[in-house]
Amino acid sequence: MDIQSALQRFVSDYVSLYQTEQKPMVIQYDSNWPSPCYQSKAEDNEWVGWQPVLQQQPMSLSDFENALDITMDKQLAAYFSCYWSDNLNAKTARGNLQLLLPWNEQDFERLQQNLIAHVLMKRRLKQKETLFFAVTDEDDFIISVDNESGKVMLEQVGLEPQEELADSLLSFIQQLSPRL
Repeated sequence: MDIQSALQRFVSDYVSLYQTEQKPMVIQYDSNWPSPCYQSKAEDNEWVGWQPVLQQQPMSLSDFENALDITMDKQLAAYFSCYWSDNLNAKTARGNLQLLLPWNEQDFERLQQNLIAHVLMKRRLKQKETLFFAVTDEDDFIISVDNESGKVMLEQVGLEPQEELADSLLSFIQQLSPRL
């Protein structure tokens, strides 16, 4: 199994959970923040249905890589260029988290800028380069990929990661369960 397949399984399970629980997947419409995820148009701030949507043309992370003279972990690059989506709630045996995914092309650019800032901070602190892809319910804790080893780590912002959560992004996503 590859990242795209694992993420597709998770997204399918996520959407199914909402259907099973008879909870609508809704978000406030923002005409200034367009996305293929909206299921209909509406007036600004009205609640509308949404769903994750596969990127028809996978986005490139070359701006990020060129800015830092770095090659992003292949699994993480595939992860970020798979879906347009709002953040997705998930849980593991370790706790709750939100997977970060780009909502639209502008959000994808913002994501790259935030990743660049994160790597520059790590370099300034002379720490291993990590790339975040999820946030936890605990303040200042993120879930990241060690860009050199590909391991998924729990990391307190500004500090070296202390806890390995999985040996790869694929194995991490495979252990996730969706939550409302």
